[in-house]
Amino acid sequence: MSTTLAEAADALAARLREFGGTAHVVAHSLGGLVACEAYARHANLPDGRIVLLGSPVRGSRTARAVAEHWFGPAALGPLALGELAREREPAVPPSREVGIIAGSLPVGVGRMFSDLPLPNDGTVCVDETELPGATSRIVHDVSHTGMLFSSAVADSAVQFLASGRYG
Repeated sequence: MSTTLAEAADALAARLREFGGTAHVVAHSLGGLVACEAYARHANLPDGRIVLLGSPVRGSRTARAVAEHWFGPAALGPLALGELAREREPAVPPSREVGIIAGSLPVGVGRMFSDLPLPNDGTVCVDETELPGATSRIVHDVSHTGMLFSSAVADSAVQFLASGRYG
């Protein structure tokens, strides 16, 4: 959270190179932006698919609302402030199959800061997770944090990693 997107992406790329063989990535929230940036910056990464869990690749209404408060910049940190608190034009990492998992259970801290349009996961709106060119997409009835503990989300992630598709 205290680094730049480029630095975080470079660090992820270095870790992925350590695997040697296929290296799939499952990333939650801001981690999805880091994963996409790593693949965009580094063409020579190992083969593998990417699953983004509730990643606001288009920017975050919640982050923009938090950033407006006096505590916002410190609470978000430079990475989230720089990347989530603005609208973004996302791009699918080149030559990668990317699966999107979004949540639609509107329970979360984001609703305290912003009147989020439905559907949302309480922090990230489903439309903020839309990534043109993504291979497959699914929405589960889970909250932003809840998707980390959901067996349905885990099953979908495993299915995408195995086949490149949901359902």
